[in-house]
Amino acid sequence: MHTREGIPPCLRRPPVELEIVIPAVNEERRLPRTIESTVDYLGGQTWSSAVVVVDNDSVDCTIDVPERFDSPVTPVHVIGCSEHGKGAAVRRGIVTSTARFVGFLDADNATPIETLDKVLPLLRDGCAAVIASRHIDGSRFEVEESAMRRCGGWLFRRLTHLTLPDIADTQCGFKFFDGRLARDVAATCRVDGFAFDVELLTRMVRLGGTVVEVPVAWSDMPGSTFSARRDGIRSMADVLRISLTR
Repeated sequence: MHTREGIPPCLRRPPVELEIVIPAVNEERRLPRTIESTVDYLGGQTWSSAVVVVDNDSVDCTIDVPERFDSPVTPVHVIGCSEHGKGAAVRRGIVTSTARFVGFLDADNATPIETLDKVLPLLRDGCAAVIASRHIDGSRFEVEESAMRRCGGWLFRRLTHLTLPDIADTQCGFKFFDGRLARDVAATCRVDGFAFDVELLTRMVRLGGTVVEVPVAWSDMPGSTFSARRDGIRSMADVLRISLTR
């Protein structure tokens, strides 16, 4: 089990009600707007919170962005992750958290932070995971994906249904969890790439955790680091491996 005593001193952060992890690699352009909107939203809530940017070995000025938005009400931390991959960065943020609830969102701000209005009550009611979904009733695309991304997404969803048949959308980058369970499960995950979400959710479901999807108004944002050729093939291979692992 992950404990606070096992966290290196340089990564220890005060416990809060909700901690939001933002994985980032070379995101100096998109990250400021995302942090600003997140901090503004959290500052208006009655519960304690913090933001943690996990710099995934960026070569631009990503690491300098968070300090511009740090505040006494909503601290903005930055930690590093030298292991490459979104999954590796998210995992590092989760396992070093001590928050009651912890989750992650993408640096592109594709999902409105106000979606948390639906998420927190469900977590407090005992759900293991509450995730945004672009493919359930009530969701809408504010800005559509390209035809290629839509086709790739359809195929990926078909593969994930081998492991998670009851979840419509595993890849929307807005997921939140019971903190204790997320830390324990994330520490056992091995996928470093974009299929990390599938592995994390699969392990939670196999432990009996309840995963709830909530509708979202989602926008496809320019500047994604996802490569259909490089990351898409690797992610599909990872999903197949997850489906065969018990």
